[in-house]
Amino acid sequence: MEELIAMIADIGFPIGVSIYLLVRVERRIESLAQSISDLAHAIDSIEGPSKKASRPEAI
Repeated sequence: MEELIAMIADIGFPIGVSIYLLVRVERRIESLAQSISDLAHAIDSIEGPSKKASRPEAI
């Protein structure tokens, strides 16, 4: 029984830290995705309709 408790204590901490870090990284990735989207809209508004027609579409 003590061995089982020791295993849970050893494994539980790394799992808890991993989950915490994944949640933090996910928030940052969402923030970066929103910033990229905002930047794309800003670039499109600066270029105007004439440049959009001549620009090749991204694959």
